[in-house]
Amino acid sequence: MGRPRYPREFDRRFWGHVRAGLSVEAAADAAGVSGAWGWRAFRKAGGVNPTRVAGPAGRYLSWSEREEIAALDHAGVGVREIARRLGRDPATISRELGRGATHRGYRASVGQGKADKSRAAPRAAKLATNLRLRTEVQQRLMGRESPEQIAGRLKIDFPDDLEMRVSPETIYQSLYVQARGGLRRELTTFLRTGRSMRKPRRREGERRGRIPDMVMISERPPEVEDRAVAGHWEGDLIMGSTASNSAVGTLVERSTGFVMLLHLPAGHGALAVQEALVAKIATLPEQLRLSLTWDQGKEMTNHVQIAEDTGLEIYFCDPHSPWQRGSNENTNGLLRQYLPKGTDLGFYGPGLLDNIAAELNARPRKRHGFKTPAEVLGQLLSNNTQDHGVA
Repeated sequence: MGRPRYPREFDRRFWGHVRAGLSVEAAADAAGVSGAWGWRAFRKAGGVNPTRVAGPAGRYLSWSEREEIAALDHAGVGVREIARRLGRDPATISRELGRGATHRGYRASVGQGKADKSRAAPRAAKLATNLRLRTEVQQRLMGRESPEQIAGRLKIDFPDDLEMRVSPETIYQSLYVQARGGLRRELTTFLRTGRSMRKPRRREGERRGRIPDMVMISERPPEVEDRAVAGHWEGDLIMGSTASNSAVGTLVERSTGFVMLLHLPAGHGALAVQEALVAKIATLPEQLRLSLTWDQGKEMTNHVQIAEDTGLEIYFCDPHSPWQRGSNENTNGLLRQYLPKGTDLGFYGPGLLDNIAAELNARPRKRHGFKTPAEVLGQLLSNNTQDHGVA
């Protein structure tokens, strides 16, 4: 018969600890399984918590109940008394004793293993059986849409076709979990992280110097915080390789998520950033030139002159507080798919940067009901034009 596998309850414990943030080794130890077992389970699942390790419904016996059945049975307690003590039907106990029977009597591990095996037959993965849906998802992944964006946008693009529905988790499962079928593992390279396994991310704030005459984010008007009015921007630099000393400037409009990129061929010093910012802001209609929030980088030393030339109110984040520019931080993460770390960003001219920004602005966003930033901004400008016409 061989050694019985760990009961599924151990799977649930292990993945629960992984989800809580423990390392694989620590999660395995806390769940009461070996580190080798933990790594095998983690790699097999591609780092994704399997969907079939949820707790058993009340009608199923648990591992602890099976252990109690074994102890009572070995003590000579009858079926009806075991059922009474566990609050179960005698027929349930009788079937379980038969399921876990061995030449040495009832064994909880045997009963649990047979029960798990009987429930382990997976349903056919939706993306493995629906060719039209799988093709659509693959094309959108290669277009660098995230699983959440794909799931949301499919509802808009195919409103009356229920076959063209898929959850983000189903996409992740098909990408990462072995034997789930559907999507090729190499498509993970088109995801934002590009990882072959899901792993937690950690990010540390950058150390910045002080800039004279800064106006801090605490003095920023409430209308900026609640994204109620368009025209408030967040900005930062994406750095290239150390050897190239290159960078690209990023601007994100808080209300719509609309992105603009700054070409910095002359480096990323204060004067270069000033000139690029002033030129880019000049392309915007006046109603979209309200404020700019930036990190405390030396590239913004000329912020007083930038404000004078553009009409923007400029605010600075607190040190080590990248979340105060949440829209920009998120966008910079997306941009790393196009502008990889450790590369010479001087390669990307203004045309390429404009194309990258246009692609990001054409991505559906959950907070806009999966409309794109370009669509939302276009609608906003159109409404304002009509309102002014009526006035």
